[in-house]
Amino acid sequence: MLIQKSYENTNPKLYLVSTPIGNLGDITFRALEILRMVDYIACEDTRVTIKLLNYYDIKKPLISYHEHNKYESGINIINKIKLGNNVALVSDAGTPCISDPGYEIVKLAIENNIDVVPIPGPSALISALICSGLVPQPFTFLGFLDHRKQDKRKQLEELKYHPYSMIFYEAPHRFRETISIMSEVFGERSCAIVREISKRYEEVYRGLLNDVLSYYEDIKGEIVIIVEGTTHPQYPEEPLIEEMDIIEQVNHYVELGLSKSEAIKRVATERKLSKREVYNYYHSQN
Repeated sequence: MLIQKSYENTNPKLYLVSTPIGNLGDITFRALEILRMVDYIACEDTRVTIKLLNYYDIKKPLISYHEHNKYESGINIINKIKLGNNVALVSDAGTPCISDPGYEIVKLAIENNIDVVPIPGPSALISALICSGLVPQPFTFLGFLDHRKQDKRKQLEELKYHPYSMIFYEAPHRFRETISIMSEVFGERSCAIVREISKRYEEVYRGLLNDVLSYYEDIKGEIVIIVEGTTHPQYPEEPLIEEMDIIEQVNHYVELGLSKSEAIKRVATERKLSKREVYNYYHSQN
């Protein structure tokens, strides 16, 4: 067990600072305060981050930290913190670790007993979700799907019976292919396409998946795709369900998209047992 008391000590820390996703005005006072306070700023692309820092007249040494050097650079950052330096981690836009580098250095910092402090701020997935008009909770964030068409289809097939709103990121050059596969797999579902959030050409499409491609012959910018979950959950035929034991049955429903709690509740109902009995048995075996 590890307990972090972020503000009960003066130890040097790793700060995860959210930055604007388009409009430079979308940054908190606290984020600016932290960026001015730290000794180093680790960033995904120094050319992008320097624009933000210059806009707010912040001058700090930058450390390059991105997908291709995250392990070597991560060790360097941890060593600097151990020497008494505070370090802020930022991505090019939005919140670090969310479809951006960061998870590995967070894990490394925790392993080295370094406090990791989140500085809240902009997030494309949350901004898109709240203006989509689709059910905002619960939701599932999937980020970018696999680039390979066959693997992408397999990922989406596994989500076909998912009951929650699903949020994806996609690049313009893969957008049409992704929407086409989604239409084939999910069928006629409501969706929202939110692009260029907080920028001059911000746009929100609200409609059916099947109609998206007739509107977008071409698309540019940063894209968030939100698709409603299945409105009437239907699960594949389960001819062997009666042959499963409790553990197998719970795990089966989890694989279909239910949370463990929901799966346990469903198994308890089907077996005419109390939820507590199923819960205790399941966790005694795992």
